[in-house]
Amino acid sequence: MPKALPVTRGRKFLQVLEGARTIFLRDGFEGASVDDIAREAAVSKATLYSYFPDKRVMFMEVFRNELAREAADASALIEVELPVEQVLPFIVQIISAHMISEFGLRIFRVSVGEAERFPSLAQEYYESGPALLRQQLIGYLERCIERGELRIPDLELAADQLIELAGVTIHDRALFLGPQSVDKELLRKVNRSAVAMFLSCYGNGRNALAEAAE
Repeated sequence: MPKALPVTRGRKFLQVLEGARTIFLRDGFEGASVDDIAREAAVSKATLYSYFPDKRVMFMEVFRNELAREAADASALIEVELPVEQVLPFIVQIISAHMISEFGLRIFRVSVGEAERFPSLAQEYYESGPALLRQQLIGYLERCIERGELRIPDLELAADQLIELAGVTIHDRALFLGPQSVDKELLRKVNRSAVAMFLSCYGNGRNALAEAAE
């Protein structure tokens, strides 16, 4: 495995990183040119290379920075201490909104498109994205079980099911037809159905009835 090349941080580092982020998310690794990145960042190529020794290192830094943003967003999902029938719709809405957002779709496409070229980054994406969200949901569901709100025999499976339910129909539509193909009514229908199905399967009866009555 080649030794990682160093990244230098300085006054214009964030400016260069933001320019690289814009171009990489738009064009991917292969399609992105150093000239376009320098132009987007409003710096010279010499300045760009003073921070990043080559395009590969730049791409890896941008990608890891995006994963850190996603991790910070995901951590807010499971902190609210309210009844599960009130919190679950909020969780599902955040998951589904990310799945169909321009940013979420772009980082997903880049992750899949560059998986063969950067297998270690594909693993980082999984561990810092889907796997992290899964673990956070498992922690939240465990607390719901302790409070007697849910009855779940397999927490890992239940967390995966909730994530999949949140993306039914809408993720594929947004991915292949664009986020504009998912209107508010479809999103609302998918979110309500996801919550209802999850509580119907794992609820204690009372919260499933409460959700159905809303």
